[in-house]
Amino acid sequence: MGNHLAELAPAPLLPPVPALHVVVVGLDAAGKTSLLYRLKFQEFVRSAPTRGFNTEKIRVPLGGARGVTLRVWDVGGQEKLRPLWRSYTRRTDGLVFVVDAAEAERLEEARLELHRISRAADNQGVPVLVLANKQDRPGALSAAEVEKRLAVRELAAATLTHVQGCSAVDGLGLQPGLERLYELILRRKKAPRASKKRR
Repeated sequence: MGNHLAELAPAPLLPPVPALHVVVVGLDAAGKTSLLYRLKFQEFVRSAPTRGFNTEKIRVPLGGARGVTLRVWDVGGQEKLRPLWRSYTRRTDGLVFVVDAAEAERLEEARLELHRISRAADNQGVPVLVLANKQDRPGALSAAEVEKRLAVRELAAATLTHVQGCSAVDGLGLQPGLERLYELILRRKKAPRASKKRR
């Protein structure tokens, strides 16, 4: 009889997990919007250059069976828009920096922008996922080569980072990259609590 009553009882309500705020930036034509729509619709969507920003709320199967809701801001990468990146990255949980791994001649410019945005006062310690996009293209640099050329290891010591090869065309590498970003965000959120307990 007790088992029967247990079956009728409603499942305990789990507290809702608030949406994580994630900002996607990178140089123009790196594939930021295509990656965003790949996550949203699970298919490749050819997009026009972003003039301003796009925002989407996406439920991603991360952190076990529950999944995580990401509020993703995709900000245009044209040179005139880059000074505005800081406005979108304030109080963000994670930063995704997208590079075109098949366009090696622009990696120095990408390196400068990555270091500039990650070192901004509001972004100190914010986890950074670098997506080396367009791995489906011939001659695309590996994630390890992109990491070296962008000098990712030279970012501030408090900045947790991961570099992941991916492709907006077939979705390759997106899930592992987001899982790693989620882990980095959780690690950062736990760090202040751990230091308070030690005091």
